[in-house]
Amino acid sequence: MVRIHQPGEDAFRSILQEDIDWKPFAAFPPTVRLAVLVGDPSQPGPYVVRVKVPSGVKLMPHKHPEDRIYTVMSGVFYIGLGQTFDGDKVKAYPPGSVIVLPGETWHFHWAKSGEYVTQVTAIGPLGLEYHDPHDDPRRHSP
Repeated sequence: MVRIHQPGEDAFRSILQEDIDWKPFAAFPPTVRLAVLVGDPSQPGPYVVRVKVPSGVKLMPHKHPEDRIYTVMSGVFYIGLGQTFDGDKVKAYPPGSVIVLPGETWHFHWAKSGEYVTQVTAIGPLGLEYHDPHDDPRRHSP
């Protein structure tokens, strides 16, 4: 039986932290950065990305169609559930925490105590829909 590899998984390789290529992502506030580590999030199939959110930044209520597994790499990840941002409803997850977020779950994030980095593992394509369309940075792009 011939095994078909997933995109980006056909050869041994490693990614060192200093080699991660952080880029803006149109669906995030302008100071947030995303790095694609494995796969292509825009296509069907598995992917791994990291998200770096600077201190104080809020990602307003949104949902993703795909199930996601978050691993907190650094900082404290504050996440709350629901369609309305409520800073009193966020829970703090320290480095090493793993959060399972089913697809279509409304949630919000807040870098309440400083910058955090999460790693997201999912099956693409990646989707992101804001509850309030006015919160979507893609609406404000030229």
